[in-house]
Amino acid sequence: MKVLANDGISKSGIEALHKGGFEVITTKVAQEQVAHFINSHEVSVILVRSATKVKKDIIDACPGLKIIGRGGVGMDNIDVEYARSKGIQVINTPASSSESVAELVFAHLFTGVRFLQDSNRNMPLEGDTNFDGLKKAYANGIELRGKTLGIIGFGRIGQAVAKMGLGLGMKVIATDKFIDRAEIKVEFYNGQFINVAFETQTLEEVIKQADFITLHVPAQDGYVIGETEFELMKNNVGIVNCARGGVIDEVALIKALDSEKVLFAGLDVFENEPSPEIQILMHPKISLTPHIGAATLEAQDRIGTELAQQIINILNP
Repeated sequence: MKVLANDGISKSGIEALHKGGFEVITTKVAQEQVAHFINSHEVSVILVRSATKVKKDIIDACPGLKIIGRGGVGMDNIDVEYARSKGIQVINTPASSSESVAELVFAHLFTGVRFLQDSNRNMPLEGDTNFDGLKKAYANGIELRGKTLGIIGFGRIGQAVAKMGLGLGMKVIATDKFIDRAEIKVEFYNGQFINVAFETQTLEEVIKQADFITLHVPAQDGYVIGETEFELMKNNVGIVNCARGGVIDEVALIKALDSEKVLFAGLDVFENEPSPEIQILMHPKISLTPHIGAATLEAQDRIGTELAQQIINILNP
């Protein structure tokens, strides 16, 4: 049987699938050609990340498709329920990328509190002529330790972020529509660990208390953070979105940054992805990455091998 990994797959994933008797195709097929390619090459499994969409049109056009796999957590680029109604298995890897996304959150937090997004733009331009001026401009950084981190969405990734925040000595609070309480195990390099119990709070309570806010929710109908929520926040709050574009009102975000209500933002995802608004891309208070939350070698290895094992278990039990 053939597997089309249209958005790529790790070498370890390919090797695992080969051992399971599958042929793996890593050709990048354009969105409009995906259905034709699946049918003409008799593909049984399509694996995607966030770039390729597997919607009703492809599902209807490809009766030989047996599995749709998503490397990562969110599956808003797949018509999941419709696929399952047609007898197609839909799988993903919800745990494989949690640590990688959490580390990117803190990359944005550390960047924002030390103005690295602006410093990295200006040092190449002025570092040799205005060193003292830049030193003064970026001299008022703040520490994360001792501050309150508010997590919106307390699933696997939110809890991974909580572990890192606790390790840094932050006070961590969280809100989630479906999770009332959780116990986080914070593990250390030498085998020691601590367990920390959490009871989630309301969104309003978290927004009002947090010095820094990070979002870990799926795509929504409407914004999670808009003008009303920005007004409830502390002055000089930092906000990070490594979840999904469209959960923050970017117009309201720009307004909050310009009024100095928000100290900085870190964005890995965007409302108009893959063509973010120029006001977002050029803003000196926004740290930017191009949707790379799960893009570490370690995470891709875990994703590839987990997808391979699920496919083998389903088709070659």
